[in-house]
Amino acid sequence: MADKIKQITKALGVPRLIIISFFITLCILAVILKLPISMILSDTLVRTGMNGILVLAMVPGILSGIGLNFGLPLGIVCGLLGGLISIELNLSGFTGLFVAIIISIPISAVVGYFYGLLLNKVKGSEMMVSTYVGFSAISLMCIGWLVMPFTSAEIKWPIGEGLRTTIALTSRYDKVLNSFLSFRIGKIIIPTGLWLFFLGCCFAVWLFLRSKSGIAMKACGDNPKFAIASGIDVDKSRILGTMISTILGAVGIIIYAQSYGFYQLYQAPMMMGFAAVAAILIGGSSARSSKISHVILGTFLFQGLLTVSLPVANKIVTEGNLSEVARIIVQNGIILYALTKVGAGD
Repeated sequence: MADKIKQITKALGVPRLIIISFFITLCILAVILKLPISMILSDTLVRTGMNGILVLAMVPGILSGIGLNFGLPLGIVCGLLGGLISIELNLSGFTGLFVAIIISIPISAVVGYFYGLLLNKVKGSEMMVSTYVGFSAISLMCIGWLVMPFTSAEIKWPIGEGLRTTIALTSRYDKVLNSFLSFRIGKIIIPTGLWLFFLGCCFAVWLFLRSKSGIAMKACGDNPKFAIASGIDVDKSRILGTMISTILGAVGIIIYAQSYGFYQLYQAPMMMGFAAVAAILIGGSSARSSKISHVILGTFLFQGLLTVSLPVANKIVTEGNLSEVARIIVQNGIILYALTKVGAGD
């Protein structure tokens, strides 16, 4: 028995066991406090599906050797642009959703290519530079959203120039994936379409990682010197990983927005990269290795913690904003722990 416990502890890691135990404790507290646990679990499933692709975007970056992609907002901006063009074309439903995705892919691929070139010039400082690039992209687009020539009344301010801060998708493709083939288990709603799309993207990345290009990319991340000796173009593989990460970031924000019901411009996407990083680290990834299973587990645990902790904390402590403090501690604490292990071969 003791050996099994040691094996489980070694496989999951002490921090992950603590987080899982904390999540289970919160669920028990939610039942004791008579909170609507079925609604909380339904919300957790939705939040996992809507955030999952943004977390998945971390995998190609990690495996290609650029590390944790804090520059995810760069891809998010591309996705937002694709979504706005879809609205400008007056498209709605699944057509509007998939046209937004199709438009965002080539835009994010081009942006990801030049982003990859930049990261190849700053080897060893990728995470610091990617953080700066992400923040800079959001700040620069604050000017871009003011001058872009969109004409749709849904996008523009009714008076003056510039685009709205929040753009509703109610008449476009609000929750079209969530509602597709959804069903109930008791009082818990299963967002089938949302999860099918998320798992489909996970499967596509899994297949790519087993292709010739994917294996070469992983070799570059694991051991660049060995990859060079084997005749693999390391810089090219790093650019490929960066491009795929940026594309997934673009697709991820569109799926996130259709579930959330709004596109949020200007400063709203600034910190979304940090939440994605925290989620994949909770799932078991490090700054050097990652698996698809880490994405699914990490997103569920991270979103579950947030979903359950907010009502529990607000029920226990009625004054102040303790739940937001707890969220910041969990999110940034996990990132800090992971970064301390980068140099330890983790």
